[in-house]
Amino acid sequence: MATRADVVFINAKVFTSDQDNPYAEAVAVRGNKIVYVGNNEGVQEFQGKRTKLIDAMGHTLTAGFIDTHVHLLWGSIWLGNAELREVQTKDDLKKVLLDFASENKTQPWIAGRGIRYGIVSTRQELDEIISDRPIYIGAFDGHTAWANTKALELAGILQDDHREMTNGIIVRDEKGLAAGELREADGMDAVFSLLPIPDANRKRELLKLGIKEFNKTGITSVHNMNGDMEELMAYAALEDAGEMNMRVYVPYHVKPEATEENLKEAGQMAKVQMDYVRGGVAKFFMDGVWESYTAFNVDPYADEPDTKVESIFSLEHFTRMATLCDKMGLQIAVHACGDAAVRQTLDGYEAIQKTNGTRDSRHRVEHIEVCQPDDMPRFKQLGVIASMQTSHAPFSLEDDMVWTKRTGAQRWRLSFAWRDLINAGAHLCLGSDWTVAPFDPMINIYVALNRKKLSPSDPDQRLTMEECILGYTRDAAYVEFKENEKGQVKEGFLADLVLFSEDLFAVNAENIRSVKAMVTMIDGRIVHES
Repeated sequence: MATRADVVFINAKVFTSDQDNPYAEAVAVRGNKIVYVGNNEGVQEFQGKRTKLIDAMGHTLTAGFIDTHVHLLWGSIWLGNAELREVQTKDDLKKVLLDFASENKTQPWIAGRGIRYGIVSTRQELDEIISDRPIYIGAFDGHTAWANTKALELAGILQDDHREMTNGIIVRDEKGLAAGELREADGMDAVFSLLPIPDANRKRELLKLGIKEFNKTGITSVHNMNGDMEELMAYAALEDAGEMNMRVYVPYHVKPEATEENLKEAGQMAKVQMDYVRGGVAKFFMDGVWESYTAFNVDPYADEPDTKVESIFSLEHFTRMATLCDKMGLQIAVHACGDAAVRQTLDGYEAIQKTNGTRDSRHRVEHIEVCQPDDMPRFKQLGVIASMQTSHAPFSLEDDMVWTKRTGAQRWRLSFAWRDLINAGAHLCLGSDWTVAPFDPMINIYVALNRKKLSPSDPDQRLTMEECILGYTRDAAYVEFKENEKGQVKEGFLADLVLFSEDLFAVNAENIRSVKAMVTMIDGRIVHES
């Protein structure tokens, strides 16, 4: 007789992500493990008086979703600022900022995040909204920000001080005054570094709030794509206190100025292997983004052909530092939006293998917004992961304001090439890049299922529902070397599960955004139920 389960799901449309047993209708959980996957009749012997019985009513049950690219702590801290994602016009921005200023009269700064490109571009436009308090607003992609005159004065950069920046630009007008636009990390940090930092208790509360919101959408694991030991310890403190409801994989961010000595921190982080929180990866940025003219491209920008962009790391610099990381046994993830950045990253990975030899490294390229056809097969050849975020792609030509102009029609067929990369044998995993895009998987799956061609001659890059679920479960677990522990509804695996409000395979693709997570379970504990 089977030992009684703590929780049993019946009448479910279970998509297991297990290729040997792809479908089931009942699941039993005891402790933090799945102990049965099968039919309603077979699960009865696991039911006891104290077993929580959940009738799924024909809805889809899957492994807990794994978002392979987020900025969890950073994004959670921004939850305390003005939300600009829905802003469409300058008038919208004015209302949001004035409302925020009125509701937060004691805050010295007016800060917001999530605005689209093309709404404001100068300090004077922000001065017209509020001039007596400093304003700092970040673009949705985290690569550009805008500040009013007051903020620029406080930062000491209104006048040109000729400061050198490894990775950043302060846009200036014809008089040499700061125009208000700040590009990339060093440019933005010139002002952002002045913003008040929440104390440890406030950070902790905001982090818990962020995790709770993720749980509401069925996400049980994330790959946090920025970090250091301090950030890793912030997550570890939650686990030590028994308050952690998310599995978090945290990299060490290798900045251009980093020394070989700094990489020891990445090695120390890799030694942290807790149930929920762990290190083991190094993160590099090879370039910026198309929108701010900082993506590293094979051919010139379509709308500004005279703009010259260099990679953040030269090939020699990247290869030297990444080879050391690889030798330490670290996984490597590289931000690369432009096609030249993707190519240079792959060149670096190839050079690493020649120096250190081939191992099961599962190095990654993040974003891959444009990729040349000759580079697509190299992902499989080098064993490199394609880590992509579907909501980055312009949904349609009508929906986009900036990206399609920067790239030009000649690149559209090479853009966000999910299907082409899969066909070339790449291992694809999915994520959101929150706060750049919403973390709700259904919003991102909607784009994956319904994306329109930018030109009639473009290849169809859409994904199927099955591919989307695999990209968020089994294939995502593989990326973090946890494919034998989670990412599948399989006996002996961790009880990270999500029950949705519908049968995902029966819902019209255009209506998928209406689907919600009804039950989210992590480590056998129900952390969200509606």
